[in-house]
Amino acid sequence: MKAVGRTDFDLIIAGGGMVGSALGCLVAAQAPEIRVCVLEPRPPESPPDDKSWALRVSAISRASQAVLGHAGAWSAIAAGRISPYRRMIVWEGDDPGRGLSFGAEDVGESELGHIIENALVQWALASRLEQLPNVVLIPAAVEAVGVEPAQVTVIAGGHGTIAGRLLVGADGAGSPTRSMMGISTRGWSYQQRAIVTTIRTERAHKDTAFQRFLPGGPLAFLPLCDGSISIVWSTPEQDTDALLALGDDAFLEALSEASGHVLGKVVATAKRAAFPLGAQYATRYTDKRFALIGDAAHAVHPLAGQGVNLGYLDVAVMAEVFLESLCQGQDPGDARCLRKYERWRKGENLAMLAAIDGLGRAYKVGSGPLPYLRKIGVDLLGRTPLAKELFVRRAMGLAGDLPRWAVA
Repeated sequence: MKAVGRTDFDLIIAGGGMVGSALGCLVAAQAPEIRVCVLEPRPPESPPDDKSWALRVSAISRASQAVLGHAGAWSAIAAGRISPYRRMIVWEGDDPGRGLSFGAEDVGESELGHIIENALVQWALASRLEQLPNVVLIPAAVEAVGVEPAQVTVIAGGHGTIAGRLLVGADGAGSPTRSMMGISTRGWSYQQRAIVTTIRTERAHKDTAFQRFLPGGPLAFLPLCDGSISIVWSTPEQDTDALLALGDDAFLEALSEASGHVLGKVVATAKRAAFPLGAQYATRYTDKRFALIGDAAHAVHPLAGQGVNLGYLDVAVMAEVFLESLCQGQDPGDARCLRKYERWRKGENLAMLAAIDGLGRAYKVGSGPLPYLRKIGVDLLGRTPLAKELFVRRAMGLAGDLPRWAVA
């Protein structure tokens, strides 16, 4: 851990998880003259254990890969266990063949993205922060924030007061800094929890991700590089504890049935855990010398695998806006500069949140005309090459108003 030394910085980041540390790496790598401080009370102390798979993984899009590459962390991530997925099949009912199938070849790419353990990404980013001479990583949480005309001050537990031109809150969905700045949120619970574990199946996954929409919530199979599969099974809260309490044999049978035996029987499982599901968004992203990114600004249902990818687009835009303002001789903590970031990201994030929420609610409807309309829509999308290509490129993070560091 580098000594703190000076306590004045250009950029202070509260939260050194997958998103906050990426912002620190990206800004510091692109502008060596910029002094960056990252506050993270629990930085990773060792690389992830490669003897078993971590329960929490993310589907890292091609745009997110570009951000991590420009931040200087992708080579370390790629040297670890990463699992490319090249095809995805999404369906409801009993026949996967009547669902939506798309692959990297539909857009001329080698893969759609990679399934990566969160712990690996966090370790690679923390290691990169240590390598950058203009970054200080402090193992502390923000205890108080003070905003002055020319700077923002932060009291970091056990490390005194730190000053900067801009404070970015990347401290998760329960963001303490967001609360300190008086920014409210709106959100709702889905009355679901996501069961996560690692499994093996009778048939090989062939680098294909699967998602089946069930009445109680979607079940996702995410392919891993050793042939095993990470699952995210969204279940009603009243069912989750019962599924967690099942013995392995009974759980394997229940999961095989829920997957429609798409890869045959589920034949092995590891330890299981569950986390609650909900959606949330901040009513505003910025304040005086303050901005929110990642889950601190927005949290979505995992059914589309977009959570951390939205955060990495926040990172790319924030870095672009921050560094452009400095290059133009402007104050990066000025409200006008921060409003550019908010205008760029808030609308896109809310649109994605609404789309994911609407999709999940639409698939809960099991009677009336909606199931019939869903099937027609899926069929049309699958049979229309241009629409399918746009859909796939959006899922890969390769469409829309992309910031410069979200492009390889």
